[in-house]
Order: sequence, then structure tokens, then C-alpha cells
Amino acid sequence: MGATKKYEDYHFVDTTKPVWNYSRFEGDDISNFQNGTNYRCDELFGSHVMEVLGTTGYYFAVWAPNATFVSVFGNFNEWNKESHPLFVRLDNSGIWEGFIPNLPKGSSYKYHIHGYAGQKLDKGDPYANYWEVRPNTASRTWELSYEWQDAGWMEKRKDHNKLDAPWSVYEVHLASWMRPDKNNEEVYHTYDFFRDKLVNYVKELGFTHVELMPIMEHPFDGSWGYQGAGYFAPTSRYGTPQEFMKLVEAFHNEGIGVVLDWVPSHFPYDAHGLFMFDGTHTYEYADMRKGYHPDWNSYIFNYKRGEVKSFLISSAMHWFRKYHIDGIRVDAVSSMLKLNYSRTAGQWEPNEFGGDGNLEAIAFIKDLNETIFRDFPDVQTIAEEATDWPGVSKPTFGDGLGFGMKWMMGWMHDTLKYFKQDPVYRQFQQDQFTFSMMYYYDENFMLPLSHDEVVHGKSPMLYKMPGDEWQKFANLRLMYSYMFTHPGGKLLFMGNEFGATSEWNYKSELQWELLQFDSHNGVLECVKTLANLLKSEPALYENQFNKFGFEWVDLNRGAESVMVFRRKGKKPEDDIVVILNMTPVVRRDWKLHVQGKQNWTELFNSNDRKFWGTGDVFNPEIGVRVVDGQAGWYELNLHLPPLAAVLLK
Repeated sequence: MGATKKYEDYHFVDTTKPVWNYSRFEGDDISNFQNGTNYRCDELFGSHVMEVLGTTGYYFAVWAPNATFVSVFGNFNEWNKESHPLFVRLDNSGIWEGFIPNLPKGSSYKYHIHGYAGQKLDKGDPYANYWEVRPNTASRTWELSYEWQDAGWMEKRKDHNKLDAPWSVYEVHLASWMRPDKNNEEVYHTYDFFRDKLVNYVKELGFTHVELMPIMEHPFDGSWGYQGAGYFAPTSRYGTPQEFMKLVEAFHNEGIGVVLDWVPSHFPYDAHGLFMFDGTHTYEYADMRKGYHPDWNSYIFNYKRGEVKSFLISSAMHWFRKYHIDGIRVDAVSSMLKLNYSRTAGQWEPNEFGGDGNLEAIAFIKDLNETIFRDFPDVQTIAEEATDWPGVSKPTFGDGLGFGMKWMMGWMHDTLKYFKQDPVYRQFQQDQFTFSMMYYYDENFMLPLSHDEVVHGKSPMLYKMPGDEWQKFANLRLMYSYMFTHPGGKLLFMGNEFGATSEWNYKSELQWELLQFDSHNGVLECVKTLANLLKSEPALYENQFNKFGFEWVDLNRGAESVMVFRRKGKKPEDDIVVILNMTPVVRRDWKLHVQGKQNWTELFNSNDRKFWGTGDVFNPEIGVRVVDGQAGWYELNLHLPPLAAVLLK
């Protein structure tokens, strides 16, 4: 409400009933909500602590356009569904609202709705800031006041989050990162525990950002958070909203950005959730060719509906405004863009131009990105998008979708396919390996080795690698070296950093016991070294999204499976040459022609003893012969260790 006038200054408030007539809506709030342009719905809908006529309580507002009766019921009124009815607005907005005096913070509540065709439904609050711990399904009254202590980060975060800054992301599912008891899926650590343990661990690893798999409240652990019920609430599994804020703050104060997974693509059919909210299709498309998700047995938001668009964009903005997050990774963008996603002929209907694009979803995504970057120019939005849709990370004014980055799924598939084969056959697959640079400049790409690659029988990263035990570890270190030196952002799912030997299991925790073995510790040390190199070597990030940052140096040794490229920063003296020996054959006195600099030193060798390599093939001094002094061509004499990456500077 405006600072000058309050609702009660020009309306009579009847204080004799259990619910007082009251409204927080004013001016264009409602029309913007209906037009899909109200991006502060979280400040209007849901439950909000207020003082009305000297009495403290909570104001409620909920959108239920097909309801004939809506009440608030909970532990404050012994779950009486009739005693606290809300008032329907008389402007045909479908909004029900009212103020309940003397309601304490932390009260559990739901909406009781008499819906379409006489159905009676009990629903959680779509705009709730806090929920009961699952399996309970009620919302809770709460307020989000917090004294933030991360001003240092917030003032400078544009330097950390911009596209020419280093981006290495550690992807985490909190519950299964570490548990109080790894054999008991019912117990969780707290946000406070992660504030101590996880923040220090990510800092020690050297990653620049952490990505948290959906933190938003969700009913079923097995969805990992990807089927949500609470789009404005961090899950209560680990504590309160303020404890989550403290966790974000702790990351910031160690110089680590926080990215949240955000899922505007679909939601589950749980009775207390968004599905059939007022007895009919309120949040989802009514046409199940558009509204039902066959892959996930879930329901798709109706992007055509202004109120739904306002709901979703307000949700994204809420996390930036209230929780200081540094970015969102938008899940399953392909499924939103394509009307025929996972559907065969007859299961979908073309758009008005005869194409397969969901025009309403495309407009929604553009609005989302424009709004975020307008209000928060120092954050990132990242698309998980697996098709060749053009311009995903190009600005909307250039006819793009407006994301800051896009996951490079093609790189991930090609890289894993290449590394899975016996090194003997890699000589025939050089084109597959080098293909990523053919289309690399189409988008701002992030290279993902994500949770999707270590579930559903796909096997852990280590066991995707061929060969005996030593070769598996050497291959893994080689692949990570390639990833950290390839242009683009990097993302590594938890457990990959030390070579987990089992697939990810959301019911347990990471195999921390593996760190007693030198082999696994070696991978961890290798990843740490690479993550810190990424931050300290400008050549690895300054030009990571443009054509000045990369060039192939030698691709003519396919038979030996040795590939060489150069990473370039803004200053030539920062250049790094990356040599990848993709077979277990040691190559001594390997000749390499380079242009520019005469003096080179070995900066990194993935076969180092501290990484559990053999440590006996390295380059303490590099022999140099002048080939063409005028043109600046030199021949280097190198020793290449087996299944290893060597970086020269």
C-alpha cells in the first residue's frame, strides 16, 4: 500500500466478523495481473503480516476464478472449513481476499474452495513463503524480513556474473550431498549445516558458483525438486526461509555465486498443488495436447493466461529480490518451446502459422528474460535446452530468447561418446571430438556434466571410461582437463569431482568414504587445480564466448590421437596451449609448431603424481627450435604422458 493512504482510510472495515474486509490491491495491480505484466504478485497474493486498525494479523489473497466460496482454515481455527470465508472482489478478477486478526506467525493453513461444478477442494497457497515439512501439505504464515550482510558481494557481483568472468558451477542436491544417516532417507541436514560444510567445500574446490537443484517446495523427494508445489518458498526440509537466506549469504561472503534451478515448465497433480486449482484448469492448459506432459506425468502451465504469466515471472523475480540469488537455470526449456515435444502425429496441434513452436511459451520466455535483466543486470539466466532452436542465448532485440547462457548438450553427448570408446578407436573419431567448435559460436554455451548423466542406468562418470582401473582414472582426469580448457562455462554434478563409483541415489548421500583412496583423492585434487587455473588464467575465460578465444593448433596427428589447441585472452602473453594425448601411449620428443612466443613452461599436467598419475613423463624444460624467426614460428620438443592433458604457458 502507498505510504500516505491505507485501505482503512477510505473504506469501512467491518471488524465484527472472523475475517475483515481488506485489500492490498490498488491502481493497475489487477489489470497488470490479468495482462501478465504484474511481476510483484508475491507482495499482493499469499499471506502477509499486517497491522489493520491497530490489530496485527495476516492478510490473505488467492486467485480462484471458478470458485463460489473460498475460506482459510488451519490449526488456528481447528481446521474448520466454513468459519473464515474470504471476500470475492466485485471486479470479476476471480480474486478472494481478507484479513484475519491476531493470527500468529507460523500458523498452518490451507484454502477450502467450492469450485467448478460443486467440487470441494483443499489447496495449499500458491504464493506461500513457507510450507509444512513433507509429507504434510499445508502452507504456513511467515514473513521474510532479514538483515542481509552480503553488501560487499552485491556491489561487485556483476564482475563475478558477467560473461567474460570465469564460470565453474558445482551442481548440488542438498539432501543427498550429505545426510545425518546415509541409510535413512527420512532425515536431512539443515541449511545451517550446509552453511558450514558445503560452503567451505565449494570454496576449497575452487568453483565460482554453486547451482542448487530445485530448492522450491515440492511434495515428492524422488522428483529431486523438479515437480514443485511452492514457487515462492524454499523447502522446509532443511529449515526456515531465513536460514536459507543465511546460506546464500555465506556463499556470497566466500565469493561464490548462487544459481537456483527453476521449473516453469510443469507441475505435479498432487491434490494440494496447482492442478485443477478451483475445480477446473486454472494454471494448466485445458487442452491436454498442450497441458499434459507424457514424459513426467505432470501438467504444463498455460502461458497464454496473463494471470499464470504474472505468477511465474513474479516467482523468478521473488528469488532475485528476496534471496539475492545470482542466476536461475531454467529447466526443460525444450519442452516449453515445442508443441510436439515427446508427442507423435495426432497428439499435438500446429500453431496458427502451421509450425511446432508454442508461441505463448516463446513470448513468456522473452518477457521473463527481459524483466530479469532489466531489474537485475548483474545476474544470469541459463537455459537447459537440447534442440537446435536458434538464438536461445541471443538478446530478444535480436530475435533471440534472451537467456544469458545455454547448456551445451551436444558437447556433452559427443564428449561422453568419444571418451567411452577404447582409445584404439579414437583415431577414427577425431571429427566427432572437434565438432563442438563448428557450432560453438551460435550460443553462449555452458558445458554440463550434470545429474542427468549419472542416473537411470547411465553409470557414474568413472565407469563410463574404458580400460583398467588406472586408465579409467587417467581418462576421467583427461576429460575434466578438456572440459575446463574448452571455451564456455563449466558445470559438474556433485560426486563427479572425486570419481563416484555408484550412480546418484537421492535416498542416500555421496560416497565420501572413497576419499580414503589415493585414486579418488587424485581426481579431487585434479579438479581443484583445474578450477583454480580457470580463475587465475585470463586466457581460459576472457574470450570464452567469442571467436578470439580459441584456435586449433594441430589436428593433423589423428592417427596418434593427439589434439592441440590454444586458448587466448585479451593479452597475447596470457595464451595457453593445451595438448591432449588421447591414448595410453607415451610420446617422447613430440614436435609441436607454435607461433608467437619462444618461451613456454608446463603449467599443468594431468598425469602428475598428486593426481594419482605416474608422474614420470613431464616437461621441466621445453626445448625450442626457431623455424621462422621473422614470422615467429617455433618448434617445441615435448614429452606427452599417457591419457593426459598438458598445458603450456
